[in-house]
Amino acid sequence: MYRKNKEKIDKLQLLSQKMYIFAPNIKYHKAMKISIIGTGYVGLVTGTCFAELGVDVTCVDTDSQKINRLVYGSIPIYEPGLENMVTGNVNEGRLRFASDFNRAFADVDYVFCTIDTTPDADGSTNLDPVYRIAKVFGQRVERACTFVLKSTVPVGTASEVRRIVDEEIARRGVSVQVDIASNPDFLTEGNAIKDFMKPDRIVIGVETERARESMTRLYRTILMHNNRRVIFTDTRTAEMIKYAATSMLATRVSFMNEIANLCELVGADVNVVRHGVGTDSRIGPKYIYPGCGYGGTLFPQDIKDLIKIGDSHDFDMRVLKAVENVNTRQKRILFEKLSRFYDDDLKEKTVALWGLSFKPETDDMSEAPAIVTLDLLTEAGCKVRVYDPVAMNATKLRWDHVYCGIDMYDAVKDADALLILTEWRQFRIPAWDRVKSLMRTPLVIDGRNIYDAAELEAAGFTYRCIGR
Repeated sequence: MYRKNKEKIDKLQLLSQKMYIFAPNIKYHKAMKISIIGTGYVGLVTGTCFAELGVDVTCVDTDSQKINRLVYGSIPIYEPGLENMVTGNVNEGRLRFASDFNRAFADVDYVFCTIDTTPDADGSTNLDPVYRIAKVFGQRVERACTFVLKSTVPVGTASEVRRIVDEEIARRGVSVQVDIASNPDFLTEGNAIKDFMKPDRIVIGVETERARESMTRLYRTILMHNNRRVIFTDTRTAEMIKYAATSMLATRVSFMNEIANLCELVGADVNVVRHGVGTDSRIGPKYIYPGCGYGGTLFPQDIKDLIKIGDSHDFDMRVLKAVENVNTRQKRILFEKLSRFYDDDLKEKTVALWGLSFKPETDDMSEAPAIVTLDLLTEAGCKVRVYDPVAMNATKLRWDHVYCGIDMYDAVKDADALLILTEWRQFRIPAWDRVKSLMRTPLVIDGRNIYDAAELEAAGFTYRCIGR
C-alpha cells in the first residue's frame, strides 16, 4: 500500500513540475487583464482566443464604427468559428470592445499591439502607428505591465518601442515597471483559431527574465501542451523568425511554380513531380502545390519588408527578389493561357471566375491573383462574371462592371471560359453536365490543379491547368 501511494505522489509531483516548468515561482491569484490595440484580423482573433481561455480582454480600436458593429455582433472579417466565439465570450463578460484609449492602459497586465501595418510609398512598413501607440502607452501606463508587439514589424522595432516607452515614462517623472516583448503571430487565415489554441510553436522575444516570466504566465495554459515548441529568444531574433518563416514558405511556392511552368515546356507532369519531391523526408509535401500565385496580407508584405531590411544594410536579398518577381509573373498565367487559346482576341468574350479570395476560408482579397486577372480581363474588353462564397462584397466595391453571380452556376452562364482561382471545397465536385450546358464554350482553365484532366475531357471540356 505504501509503495502504491508513493508512486501516486511521485507522479503528481512530476506532473506539477511539468506544469510549471517555465515559471515555477509564479503564483496565480486573479484573472489577467489584456488590452488588444487594433481589431483587425490578428487583433480580433488573438483577443477572442485569450478570452476563450478565461482572460479578461478589451479590444480597442480608433475606428468607432467598427467598434459599434462589434458591440452589436457584426464581425468585420470572415474566419470559421470566430463569430460564435466572439458572441459567447461577450455574453460571458470576458470580451469587450472600446474606442477609448484611456481604458486600454489602465489597470491591465498586458497591452498587445496588433494594429495592421501598411506599406509606405517605397513599399516598406509604415511604423508610425506602432510608435504612436508606444508613446501613448508610455504616457498613460500606471502599473506593472508588459507591452507585447504582435504586429509584423521589421527587426529592431521592439528596441525602438522600448526607447519610446522609457522616454515617455521618464518625462512623467514616475517609476513604472514595464516590460517589452515580441510575440509574432503565425495565424493562417481560415485556420486561425486552431493555430492559436494548438500552435506549431510559440515564439517569444524578451530582454529580461522578468519579461520571460510574465509571458510564461500569460501563455501557461497553451505552454503546458506545447512545452517542447516554445522558443524564448531576444526580441530581434523573434522578429527575424517571423520574416524568415514567411519568406521560406513563399520561396517554396514560387519555386514550384517555376518548376510547373518548365514542366509544360518539356512535357512533364508537375503533379507527379510534386509527389516525387514531396515524399523526400528532407523536403515534405507542404507549400509545393503549383498554382496562379500567392496573395494575402502576409506573404507579399513580409517579402517586401525583408528585402527593404536587406537594402537598409547594403545587403542584396537576391533570392527573395526572384521569389517576388516569379509570383508577380505567375498571377498573369491564367489570363495568358486564355489569351493564347483565343489567339489574343478576347474583346467581348464572357469569362467566368470561380474564387476571388487569395485562399479558401477567408474573404481576404489582398494581393490575390484574382485582382490581377480581373484587371487584365477588363483591359482586354471581356465581360466578366464571378462567384466566391464570401468575397463578393469586396469585388462589388472595386469592379462595378463585373457581374456577381447568385451561385457558382449562375456565374458560368454564356461563358466562353471558366477560370478557377481559389480552391473552395464547393468547387471541387461540380455538376459538370450542368456547367457545360450553361457555358457557350466548354473551356476550363484551372489555376489550382484541382480537377482530373481525363475526367473533364471525357465530359467534353477543353481543360488547361498549371504544369501539364
